[in-house]
Amino acid sequence: MEMLNLFLQSSSSVSLLGALVVLLLIYLISSSSFSSQEDRKEPPGPKPLPLLGNLLQLDLKKPFHTLLKLSKKYGSVFTVYLGPKKVVVLAGYKTVKEALVNHADEFGDRDPMLIVDEFNQGHGVLWSNGDSWKEMRRFALTNLRDFGMGKKACEDKIIEECQYLMEVLKNFKGEAFDTTRPVNYAVSNIICSMVYGNRFEYDDPEFTSLVDRTNRNNELVGSTSIQLYNVFPWIGKWVANRKEFHKLAAANRKQNLVLLSHLKETLNPQMCRGFVDAFLLRKQNLEESGITNSHYHNENLLISVMNLFAAGTETTASTLRWGLLLMIKYPKIQDQVQEELSRVIGSRQVQVEDRKNLPFTNAVIHETQRLANIIPTSLPHKMSQDVTFQGHFIKKGTTVYPLLMSVLFDESEWEHPHTFYPAHFLDKDGKFVKRDAFMPFSAGRRICLGESLARMELFIFFTTILQHFRFTPPPGLSEEDLDLTPRVNITLCPSPYKLCAVSRM
Repeated sequence: MEMLNLFLQSSSSVSLLGALVVLLLIYLISSSSFSSQEDRKEPPGPKPLPLLGNLLQLDLKKPFHTLLKLSKKYGSVFTVYLGPKKVVVLAGYKTVKEALVNHADEFGDRDPMLIVDEFNQGHGVLWSNGDSWKEMRRFALTNLRDFGMGKKACEDKIIEECQYLMEVLKNFKGEAFDTTRPVNYAVSNIICSMVYGNRFEYDDPEFTSLVDRTNRNNELVGSTSIQLYNVFPWIGKWVANRKEFHKLAAANRKQNLVLLSHLKETLNPQMCRGFVDAFLLRKQNLEESGITNSHYHNENLLISVMNLFAAGTETTASTLRWGLLLMIKYPKIQDQVQEELSRVIGSRQVQVEDRKNLPFTNAVIHETQRLANIIPTSLPHKMSQDVTFQGHFIKKGTTVYPLLMSVLFDESEWEHPHTFYPAHFLDKDGKFVKRDAFMPFSAGRRICLGESLARMELFIFFTTILQHFRFTPPPGLSEEDLDLTPRVNITLCPSPYKLCAVSRM
């Protein structure tokens, strides 16, 4: 009954329990909609209950943990039912890589969550499919690269933003503070400069409200009640979190429309400022050529911008905050990072090209990404066609969860999978080594389109602030007291914590 109790806590509706019981009785009397588990070609899995599927067997606060346990019993390809919805789970490095890379086309569609699809309506670059997705992804990749993603121009923007962030850290004067907002604002400004063509001040209420609403919606999407709503849409009117999600999304939509309108009014074909300008110019050129039914329309622009803003803020900011938390949790590792930075860099500004000369620091960043396990189940995939995979038949349209957590914690790939162990990325001579099972950005057709940007941000932000500040727990709290239990949003971010930043220079 844990699942029902969780939902009742979030919806505060006793009548919902009665409705659920009635529907369950009706469903039990009628025929079951579940596919037979006796078909040997189907991936195995725990036997589902009518209507509820395997929900009673899942920890809805941390479903990825349950899926990892089930993989030990049922193998690397297995089936679970989220209510009546069939989901095939892929576990382990070899299986996930084979599916996403070797069978990229078959496993390459996205299965949008209901709550997200209600807002996106099939548009944008993150949750869409088909020709629209292909065109928007191609356009986003091309133009983000044109505006510096992975290049020197982007590096300069990140270095500039580091200076703003360090001023904020200095202003706390060594007193304890929560890193969430300053780090989120700093990271968000990088994607803003590439999408809108400019950064924002950290005290700009329009900017901060946009970031804060986006972060809150990420929390809501990961909530138990929204997970249940995605499975049982008929409970929507009882789900307060659904109403809040759409209220915040509507506010962000309105604010973005204002920003896009201003950019359109000041558009100069001779001076393209960012992704929005490039999109508007492409749309204008197509319309002048008489092409009006293209994918370059206002809704695709709006949703793509909101997708890029959300994706370009949450994951990188959360990873950086994990990095700082791990530094105060393991001060000896922080000592080693700062010793290497002092020895190799000194007081000058760190550059991306320094990465090859900072093997330990680079290993710490990679190990942070691995252990942080930001998106444990990846975003849901969907089969684009029928396929027989590792002897199992998976039908077109089936939802697929590539369990990235099982890759990053694969016991056959990592010496100490559940421990913060930077030596995972170092050879016996202390040189940095790549690991095949390092897959935090996923793989295949749906690999994170901002991977090169995120890697650059993580390296420059992390090294620059560690170069200038010593981070310690707040007074009265020891390293042993620090909690590494994540808070489950649509991503895994650190539970709220405070630290002290003491200037080293």
